[in-house]
Amino acid sequence: MDFLRGVNGLALAKTDRFHNLRGYDMEHSNGKKRKRRLSAEEKWRIYRECEQPGAKIGEILRKHGLYSSDLQTIRRVVQEGALEGLSQSMPGRKKISTVPKEAYEHLAQDLAEKEKALAELSVLFPSLKKK
Repeated sequence: MDFLRGVNGLALAKTDRFHNLRGYDMEHSNGKKRKRRLSAEEKWRIYRECEQPGAKIGEILRKHGLYSSDLQTIRRVVQEGALEGLSQSMPGRKKISTVPKEAYEHLAQDLAEKEKALAELSVLFPSLKKK
């Protein structure tokens, strides 16, 4: 399932039902009305507006051309996305990955050999360049 990141890091799921919510009526050049799809950001803004203390939800929904069932769908999707996002996060410090001692020693020896070869080449390069 795809997710959009909303404000405060909450994940908003991209589902067909979430994207097909009723929205504003738009007038076309041919005179017919067509429903406008609300973007995830607009739905998030409406959700946040409705969650404010003392918000008049009916007025907010009328202003945006939505029904209470649309708001319930938005709330459900926000909750699902938030739970999904939180279940993927791991609290605490990130684990430090360690390299086995043998591998470290092998890499250190390999580095020393390459540094020695580079030093030899840096001595030879000026003499070859002069010729």
